Amino acid sequence: MTRKILVGSNNVKKRKEIETLFGGLDFQVLVPQDLGVEGEPEETGETFAQNAAIKAFYYSDASGLLTLADDSGLVVDALGGRPGVRSARYAGPGATDQDNCLKLLDAMKDVPDEKRTAHFACAMTLVDGGRIIATALGKCHGVILREKRGVSGFGYDPVFFFPGEDKTFAELPPEIKNRHSHRGNALRQIKIALEKI
Repeated sequence: MTRKILVGSNNVKKRKEIETLFGGLDFQVLVPQDLGVEGEPEETGETFAQNAAIKAFYYSDASGLLTLADDSGLVVDALGGRPGVRSARYAGPGATDQDNCLKLLDAMKDVPDEKRTAHFACAMTLVDGGRIIATALGKCHGVILREKRGVSGFGYDPVFFFPGEDKTFAELPPEIKNRHSHRGNALRQIKIALEKI
């Protein structure tokens, strides 16, 4: 019997990534809007892991379903780790991906090439019946470019250059990006936990 798993996000592109990486598992991937679940929890955590847990418990309580939530973002060394847990709101409440990328590029305009290192981080929490049954942390290291490149992906993908493929995440097809990405790394760990359920 196919089991339902709720992903604590209405981000369509994130849902697609998860469905792709969970291929072969007998789970139907749902998002809050599929269930009419409205609202979002306040992300008050100081770490990605704390925010992932806040979201997982919120959506699990609202739905009664096995729930997977993540919190991810960009950690830039030259900016002291910013935007970090504020990545989605870096340019302010309601900021678009374009707004955030432009603010980042502006903040780094005087940073020399050799100091433009950064990494994406993704923490995931899997909750069932009011308890955490799995957690994961994935990372991917790269460099922040001086201008956007590519049209795929979302978030900071157009400015995040991944040396392993000699392209930005926004220039990579989804299957290649998923092989290397922070979210892909974390999801592979969660998939192992789901296989045991």
